[in-house]
Amino acid sequence: MAKQNTPELPPMDCEHCVYFVYDEEADADFCNLSLDEDEEVKFLSSGSRYCPWFRRYDEYKTVRKQN
Repeated sequence: MAKQNTPELPPMDCEHCVYFVYDEEADADFCNLSLDEDEEVKFLSSGSRYCPWFRRYDEYKTVRKQN
């Protein structure tokens, strides 16, 4: 059977994700993605190495849009 061409999700690279933020008060980094309870339980119990919500942080994206 032929292998289907399905796009592979990027591995979790939280430090380069737009949702990964630093909280000065807690002196810690955390994921700022707002998931409901069901989504969070499903994701955490899946044991997957991939995050379906991962979006690479690109600080120059806005500048490219302006030009």
